[in-house]
Amino acid sequence: MIVTRELKQPGIAHGFFGRQGGHSTGIFASLNCGLGSGDDRATVVRNRSVVAKALGGSEPQIATTFQVHSAEAMIVKKPWPHDDRPKVDGMVTNVPGLILGTLTADCGPVLFADERAGVIGCAHAGWKGALTGITDATVLKMEELGAKRANIVAVLGPTISKAAYEVGPEFIARFIEVSAGNRIHFTESVKREHYMFDLPAYLIARMKSFGIGTVIDSGLCTYKREAEYFSYRRATHAREKDYGRQIAAITLT
Repeated sequence: MIVTRELKQPGIAHGFFGRQGGHSTGIFASLNCGLGSGDDRATVVRNRSVVAKALGGSEPQIATTFQVHSAEAMIVKKPWPHDDRPKVDGMVTNVPGLILGTLTADCGPVLFADERAGVIGCAHAGWKGALTGITDATVLKMEELGAKRANIVAVLGPTISKAAYEVGPEFIARFIEVSAGNRIHFTESVKREHYMFDLPAYLIARMKSFGIGTVIDSGLCTYKREAEYFSYRRATHAREKDYGRQIAAITLT
């Protein structure tokens, strides 16, 4: 588990959890927290209990969503049953004891906090959600609860790096269509008409331009660090049938 100095504030507990320290086996070894994976459901719940305990709570206090790569965020007041997860990619709350969690396996996990206002949030930011504004949407929901943009700390956890993220010409076209300035986040690949996309740099730049007070990048690559993190792209390249999901979680104590 990674705890960042910037989010280690009074009244807030958080962690970017990797794949170690859980109960799953095989390709899901070992701290797979993805309810949507093909792993044994009871084992996934046990893994989520490990996470909750590390943050001073219990598994029923964890709220995770059915992530759909959207730009939709919501205010959360209480957790829900595992099979009733709402289809959104960002959550915010001001309720102590409620643990917000985002699941990733290459996409960007972002944790947010305004310690002064007592408001926290999390976002699942893959390329589609990043481009359409999931981080913006999450901050706007935090502001509805009284957060101030300039006081918010946002930390991007382990994410696939530019060196491991090759994309095709139709991909870069989507970003340039939104803004020609997005071209800076792509460099040509050795493969003709393909590019290497810097998702972390895009997310950091977007959050800074939105006026968030403090924006931090963990600088860790999920693809390269096989022993530490799950990776969808790495699993695909290895022709594995499924993959685990790590969790980034935050709570008001």
